[in-house]
Amino acid sequence: MIRDLVAGGAIIGEVEPNQLQPASLDLRLGRRAWRIRASFLPGEGHTVAHRLGGLAMHEIDLGDGAVLEKGCVYLVEMAERLALPDDVSAVANAKSSTGRLDLLTRAITDGGTEFDRIPRAYRGPLYAEICPRSFSVLARAGQRLNQVRFRRGRSALDDDTLRHLHARAPLVNGEAMISDGLGFSVDLRPADGSMVGWRAKPHTGLIALDRLNHYAPSDFWEEVHARDGRIILDPGAFYILVSREAVTIPPDHAAEMAPYLAMVGEFRVHYAGFFDPGFGWAEAGGAGSRGVLEVRCHEAPFVLEHGQVVGRLVYERMVAEPDRLYGAPLASNYQGQGLKLSKHFRA
Repeated sequence: MIRDLVAGGAIIGEVEPNQLQPASLDLRLGRRAWRIRASFLPGEGHTVAHRLGGLAMHEIDLGDGAVLEKGCVYLVEMAERLALPDDVSAVANAKSSTGRLDLLTRAITDGGTEFDRIPRAYRGPLYAEICPRSFSVLARAGQRLNQVRFRRGRSALDDDTLRHLHARAPLVNGEAMISDGLGFSVDLRPADGSMVGWRAKPHTGLIALDRLNHYAPSDFWEEVHARDGRIILDPGAFYILVSREAVTIPPDHAAEMAPYLAMVGEFRVHYAGFFDPGFGWAEAGGAGSRGVLEVRCHEAPFVLEHGQVVGRLVYERMVAEPDRLYGAPLASNYQGQGLKLSKHFRA
């Protein structure tokens, strides 16, 4: 169906076959980028180009690559444009590797009043706002930091339907915590040893986004250990942790990671994560896949306990099962994963 959107002119640009994922389309960075003073939304009736006039500090050409510095905000024109049908909307989010680098990346449209939300029948350009928060990165035109999903109507499952789905095809190993989605918790009691995660170092070198399996983790990350099933999160620090539960996404469904209630603590788990059809599905080589958690603590230090619920998965029904699932046929980087950094780091 995504191929049909491309063929019908709803997705404009020279789309390459490997941009097509089981339930989404990878978006590519264009050549034109701007260092901007602050994040923004254009607002109803305004174009991004109009707003950019008062916020751009200088223009950058990503054709030969350019450094996007930690703590700065950039706007990049995407290589694709949209001309969506009247009954199709879209939602964008960062790709898995983007989130694991603490690279805040959000899609913006003309007239947009929300990040990553693209209304029905939208016709116009796409932009990516990029803010490296832990590491400076070297980015080039053509790289894929975002992906976009297309929707007709409402597809999210309510709790009763989710319970029936879990009874038919278990979505987690063990008891399912179902309340406004499928709850998941953090694993701070590993089966072997005491290492439970990674914490980003504050002063590191540059990460070139096209270098895979290249960097030594110890140059950018500190190991996090828990010997009593708890850790203390430091304000402003960024952590990579893992869910206690192994997660399964049936082939005819997809799921989105959503935030848990803000009242549970002074931290936030990455909330735009997307789980493809077939993630954790045994037949696709993913039995035992756990969710990687990108965690940032806010104003005050916070004690995180083993088994504490930190987020939820909202399951959505696909129009049809994709012809390829997440996993071995796509050489997927995170199928069957446990605690794992982005693909840029050596195993």
